[in-house]
Amino acid sequence: MTRILISLLGLVLMGCGQGPGDEASVEGDGAGLEMSSGAAAAATMAEASTEESATASAPADRLEQVLAEQPEEVKARYPHRHPQETLNFFGIEPGMTVVEVLPGGGWYTRILVPYLGPDGRLIGANYPRDLWPKFGYDQERIDAMASWVQDWPEQARQWQGEDGAEIEAFELGALPEEMEGQADAVLVIRALHNLARFEEEGGYLTTVLNDFVRVLKPGGILGLVQHEARPDMPDDWAGGGAGYLKKQFLIDRMTEAGLELVAESPINENPNDQPTTDDVVWRLPPSLGTSGDDPELRAELEAVGESNRMTLKFRKPEA
Repeated sequence: MTRILISLLGLVLMGCGQGPGDEASVEGDGAGLEMSSGAAAAATMAEASTEESATASAPADRLEQVLAEQPEEVKARYPHRHPQETLNFFGIEPGMTVVEVLPGGGWYTRILVPYLGPDGRLIGANYPRDLWPKFGYDQERIDAMASWVQDWPEQARQWQGEDGAEIEAFELGALPEEMEGQADAVLVIRALHNLARFEEEGGYLTTVLNDFVRVLKPGGILGLVQHEARPDMPDDWAGGGAGYLKKQFLIDRMTEAGLELVAESPINENPNDQPTTDDVVWRLPPSLGTSGDDPELRAELEAVGESNRMTLKFRKPEA
């Protein structure tokens, strides 16, 4: 499993400190042996501001360090996946309880485990078990999903170190009652297209969105990154089978499930990705699933980069 996290700001403290005007006014008011009450108040406020700035910078520093420590094959995807900017946009911080949907090979897991830290909790969430046979996988892989809830935490603990997050797992469609209302955030990174694709065969998207709402605390955040289909593409092509979904479709479904859209970001957009109805998202890096032994086509697709993706932030209402 390979996973990443996000690089963050190192210049936060610059500009948060006391400015020349503040410094002059404190020194001026304190020309005698004591500060005036106004100067004392200003000094107290400046001290509080410095403490707040240091506290705010701590998660950024931790994330930056975690990202810097990732292996080169993980770092190679930073220009395409923008983990630092993405996690920052979603407001993910150490100590949170975060659900990571379909963690797969662990690209984000290996970033989240050390970043969330010893007071944090990372919960992996796999697809419903009866969805896996629909992908045409061999029986061995399908059977392996029966023990995923036990197996995945063991795999993820390789990145735990001495101060990594607590690690758990569950299967979507079978959310344990004790996990309801526990999550500060749910991260759904490129994971909804298969649920939408098979919605009519088992209501998978509906079931999973309901689980997202149930596992979140009131006020909790759902961070979504998904391959985005252009609005002018046919709906049947943009139904998930090619990996792409339309933004408005997902906004509507999230809203119906009880979440509210609070922000969106261009962080993961890639205007070079202009698929036709003959294309699938897996033609692009890192899969490069359609170029085979054609080096010219492979180079062309590598030049496009990873997919054009929407980045949306939803919130579960407080009441």
